[in-house]
Amino acid sequence: MKKRQELYAGKAKSVHTTDDPDRLVLTFRDDTSAFDGERVESLARKGMVNNRFNAFIMGKLEEAGIPTHFDALLSDTECLVKKLDMIPVECVVRNIAAGSLVKRLGVEEGQALTPPTFELFLKNDALHDPMINESLAETFDWATPQQLAEMKALTFKVNQVLKALFAEGDLLLVDYKLEFGVFKGNIVLGDEFSPDGCRLWDAATREKLDKDRFRQGLGGVIEAYEEVGRRIGVCIS
Repeated sequence: MKKRQELYAGKAKSVHTTDDPDRLVLTFRDDTSAFDGERVESLARKGMVNNRFNAFIMGKLEEAGIPTHFDALLSDTECLVKKLDMIPVECVVRNIAAGSLVKRLGVEEGQALTPPTFELFLKNDALHDPMINESLAETFDWATPQQLAEMKALTFKVNQVLKALFAEGDLLLVDYKLEFGVFKGNIVLGDEFSPDGCRLWDAATREKLDKDRFRQGLGGVIEAYEEVGRRIGVCIS
């Protein structure tokens, strides 16, 4: 599979076309950003760590019957994925109160959420990814009712699979966001799953082992990502 021209460069990943119109090469860079790109730094090894972490998680989800766009690892920082028609709606599940939920509702960080919450956000950096609802998504043709229902069901299935996986490593899956797209008429999980797009805490100490270490200036960002990977069996070396 030959990588061709760059199709898109995001905050932390780049996408290239290939000689197969149905496949893309996803490149994980060392760039790290927060606050809708207002703060950007380069962290050594980040691209490699997230690429391998994502490949491992996507494999676990596929084993559980969740369709993903992931096909294969190509190198330390590249993977081959299916080309999706992306839906501009992010699905967020929260198992424990943290981040924007705490700010919006004034609840205490660390509060267990039973049942877990499910939220939708419009993927739009210029608007700071505003929270939306199903009615807005349907009205503005961002997603159909059937697509939204499938996305919600798959997002909660991911929660079931990954909560158990991270628990084996004495970790709490606090919250996470997922993006979906359409491939040959089917809803498929896209983008990535790494500590960049979720919150993970040590189950005993509640130490933050995710991108909040970057957002909050705690340091040791990549070391935390590697620690999470080590606990759940990701081969990062």
